[in-house]
Amino acid sequence: MIEQASFALRGRNPDVLTCIANLSNDEVFTPPEFANRMLDTLAEAWAEDNDGASIWADSSVRFLDPFTKSGVFLREIAKRLIAGLEAEIPDLQTRVDHILTQQVFGIGITRLTSLLARRSLYCSKHATGEHSVATAFANDDGNIWFERTEHTWDGTKCAFCGASREVFDRGEEMETHAYAFIHTDEIKIRLGEIFGDEMQFDVIIGNPPYQLDDGGFGTSAAPIYQLFVEQALALEPKFAAFVTPSRWMTGGKGLDKFRERMLTDRHLRAIVDFPKLYEAFPGVKIRGGISYFLWAGDYSGPCRFQTMWDGQPTGPAVERYLDDYDVLVRRNEAVPILEKVRTANEPTLSSRVSTGKPFGFRTFFHGKPTDAGLNDPVKLFGSQKISWIERAEITTNPQWVDSWKVLMTAVQGTSAAVETKFLSKPIVAEPGTACTETYLVAGYFDDETMARNYAGYLRTRFVRFLVSLRKATQHATRDVYAFAPDLPLDQAWTDELLYQRYGLTADEIAFIESQVAAHEDAWVDEAVSKDAADE
Repeated sequence: MIEQASFALRGRNPDVLTCIANLSNDEVFTPPEFANRMLDTLAEAWAEDNDGASIWADSSVRFLDPFTKSGVFLREIAKRLIAGLEAEIPDLQTRVDHILTQQVFGIGITRLTSLLARRSLYCSKHATGEHSVATAFANDDGNIWFERTEHTWDGTKCAFCGASREVFDRGEEMETHAYAFIHTDEIKIRLGEIFGDEMQFDVIIGNPPYQLDDGGFGTSAAPIYQLFVEQALALEPKFAAFVTPSRWMTGGKGLDKFRERMLTDRHLRAIVDFPKLYEAFPGVKIRGGISYFLWAGDYSGPCRFQTMWDGQPTGPAVERYLDDYDVLVRRNEAVPILEKVRTANEPTLSSRVSTGKPFGFRTFFHGKPTDAGLNDPVKLFGSQKISWIERAEITTNPQWVDSWKVLMTAVQGTSAAVETKFLSKPIVAEPGTACTETYLVAGYFDDETMARNYAGYLRTRFVRFLVSLRKATQHATRDVYAFAPDLPLDQAWTDELLYQRYGLTADEIAFIESQVAAHEDAWVDEAVSKDAADE
């Protein structure tokens, strides 16, 4: 058995967990390399707080992955503990049994992933199986628990996770995706029920489900990862480390309260952000990228923020308080630029730009192909084409129809791993025009010159850079303009004038221009954008 444990738990190449495909949109598996990066961050913080001691040499520390899928976190923790506890527990089998029965625990999110996690940790889908490296368990599940949980329906939605009853109220042959960890108001009591004892975990770590797998992967599906994080922190561990989509930092429906909590939480000790699409999780399309954070119960202070790009830090980690702004500014290099703009204390474009559906028309609405036969025709800018409607059909903001308007698409982006434009080319719409919700009215004017000056201002790299700090996905809503100053439009603004106005240094200018590409060609007044919502 000693030889079996030694063979089963040592690293092998290739590692099957680097090759496994994601089972569904809510079961995004963590690559082993990424999991180990998180464990390194945890170990460094533990050593800082414990006079340099190694967390892997402490036989009393308990670890929980409350949403285990492949079992990669538990496996990598066990491997480190096996090496770290050799001096304290010399006999390998005794050491393995202690670690697997007393130190590492998991909660499966589905029956299949619970079996997979047991196979990763115990080398057998049953902890008591013939090939299991553990010899001290009395039940097949070991310390990786899973039982089918049902949703608690409150009308058409689950009271805990918001799942649709129409989609998830289904038979025994299908998974409910009612995750036990978030389907309770008393998480400490529930964990006692699950593991048969009052449990206190020192470290909670993992990669929670991001959203319900209802076929709407992308922004159309409601996020649920924040529910897992909140439950885990309610357990009051010494440390918590989670990987999540980074959308919470700047936007995302249902995430406003979570973002506020995170930005003001002085226990956040470190965040490592991977904004480039596909970089952290190859092949997994998570708009806005992903990040992981380390939370420490005994810590109170600034958060050490680090951005990664192409596998390397973009610069040194910077300690800063995250609630200096209402969103998390994801690049440390951007903070001094933003501070120079904010110091001017000018109004911002968020008060000028319209909300969605500026004239009340949905994206799919189209008028007639020509104005023939219409009594009082209005040109309608819509999805990929221009049509015509009667003025009387416009009941929302009809007073804007006869103004000069600057239109911006409400969705801007591509499938590329790196976004460099951030805003579409403005459309200067003459009086007698309206638009569907494909566009926002970025501004309306009595004067054509002011409209053109404004359109030129929106095309600058400076404005699009400030927009990029709030724009994590393809959606360019009114909110993404909230850092851009609303300047007088009696002149044509250029990047050079704007850099001079705010006293930007050569390095700051170079950073802006490294992040934002110029719009090479001249903009066209009567352009109609192609919708870019391909999430």
